[in-house]
Amino acid sequence: MSALLCIAAGKALAIGAGLFTLSWTHSVEKTEWQERWAVTPQGLVLREARVKGSGAGMEPGENAHREGGWWVWTPDLPPLRELVLAASGATASGWRLCDAAGCRELGGRKQEPIVLRPCGSKKR
Repeated sequence: MSALLCIAAGKALAIGAGLFTLSWTHSVEKTEWQERWAVTPQGLVLREARVKGSGAGMEPGENAHREGGWWVWTPDLPPLRELVLAASGATASGWRLCDAAGCRELGGRKQEPIVLRPCGSKKR
């Protein structure tokens, strides 16, 4: 069984996502950004990041290479206990979270921040 990802966005939701992709459109540059995450016992691990271009706050990471029109790289970050996503409602769209079961939009309207964490982990 895959690790469960818990999503707190007004109400709690648990999904069986050992791996998931988080994508969004940059609010200024209007460029797509994607991150591939793994849910592990140590926390959320960023496995890969990709961006369709570069610009304000969107510089490709170290050792990035071009792949099908994307800058792609593997970030060197420690596991995160939780990932907090802003939900201002001021951008063109929210966050798109996709896993093996399909995709869902998060934070498309103004609301409290959305918190992603492995289920069973305690909030600090």
